[in-house]
Amino acid sequence: MTPHRRRLPHVYPEGAALFLTWHLHGSLPASLLPPPRSLASGQAFVWLDRQLDTLRRGPRYLHRPDIAQIVVNSIHKGVELEHYELGAYVVMPNHVHLLIRPSIAPERLMKSLKGASAREANRVLGRTGEPFWQKESYDRWVRNPSEFQKTRMYIEANPVKAGLVRNPQDYP
Repeated sequence: MTPHRRRLPHVYPEGAALFLTWHLHGSLPASLLPPPRSLASGQAFVWLDRQLDTLRRGPRYLHRPDIAQIVVNSIHKGVELEHYELGAYVVMPNHVHLLIRPSIAPERLMKSLKGASAREANRVLGRTGEPFWQKESYDRWVRNPSEFQKTRMYIEANPVKAGLVRNPQDYP
């Protein structure tokens, strides 16, 4: 088990799958952070995800097909580089969910994935000197095959829960 510390401690058991979420810089207003203290960590994650799903203000660059494709390409590049095995992903208008089984240190693969996609997206958007992604990512290791399936279903249903489509297969 490899511990890693950023603002929060992150523990990555070797061989375990990870559920990762990250969002666009500035997509969550400061008034929404942090989540209510009364929530357990899992509940706080769901609360934050619901906020991201319902926000219609702030940066939503990932709603643009060309920008979303940059992120999708970066996700698949991580598979090609054998940084991880891909379980599921969804690129929402202002955030990304990714279910993987990493083969390199998660902080290294996230730096690579977020860095490459941010550089390319900012180039396409004509932005310079501005952060694209929020620094912190949210992660949770997946403890067993049942939780892996539930997480996969959660990711696939996210566009439906956000009201973007009626059926998961209708989301690009």
